[in-house]
Amino acid sequence: MNSGDRLLAVDEVAERLGTGVRFIRRLISERRIRYVKVGKHVRIAESVLAAYIVANTVPTLREARSRFGKVA
Repeated sequence: MNSGDRLLAVDEVAERLGTGVRFIRRLISERRIRYVKVGKHVRIAESVLAAYIVANTVPTLREARSRFGKVA
């Protein structure tokens, strides 16, 4: 998390991911995404959201095959 990051509310994160608020709250409760507590409010930094997206991006078959070389 960078100090210049904007902190996003749960509903903003849900909107950016195209999911419901309930899904984001589940990620938080299962500690699958880093978050910040500001009093009773929960916020997620933009860089944390970007890292979550990168970590959960599934490569195409072509990308996956190129990592392992040619198959005999």
